[in-house]
Amino acid sequence: MSDMTLLKVLRDMGEPFHVHGFRSTFTDWAADKTSFPNAFVDAAKAHKTPDATEAAYRRTTHIEKRVKLMEAWGNYCASCSSGTVIKFPVAESG
Repeated sequence: MSDMTLLKVLRDMGEPFHVHGFRSTFTDWAADKTSFPNAFVDAAKAHKTPDATEAAYRRTTHIEKRVKLMEAWGNYCASCSSGTVIKFPVAESG
């Protein structure tokens, strides 16, 4: 999912949060709690392969493996829900 997609969801919900925290949390969870290769995690975040040579040969989207990754992420998120949402104060701009 692109950062712009997540940002639109947050804006539509009227939430003042930034997307980077979601993507960072996902990356940390995948690295610490799963054995999915980093290539799948980067693909799920819509990252491009930084190495031009590798990018020229890697033309797969890893879609089936990304589905499993996102199912694991969804299960993890659902298991962490306590039903209580803690609101953080929003810093005043000025």
